[in-house]
Amino acid sequence: MRSVLIPLALFSAAAVAGPECTTVDQAQWQDQAKFQEALKAEGYEIKKFKVTSGNCYEIYGWNKDKQKVEIYFDPVSGTPVKTKIED
Repeated sequence: MRSVLIPLALFSAAAVAGPECTTVDQAQWQDQAKFQEALKAEGYEIKKFKVTSGNCYEIYGWNKDKQKVEIYFDPVSGTPVKTKIED
């Protein structure tokens, strides 16, 4: 029974893992506070901001069109890597 549970647990963790955004040293990343302020200036409302295990800046909140979003950004370039929009 154990041999079945271990692969299932590994699969489950991999299924919810976010993208890998960069391998660049954090010293070269954009400043977190300035990055968030730039997003807010673009019309985003940030409910939650975090750094992921895949070295991404991730936000949960709303875009300028008031759509609920979850977006992973490359912290060096600031470009979106993965976006999920809910209506």
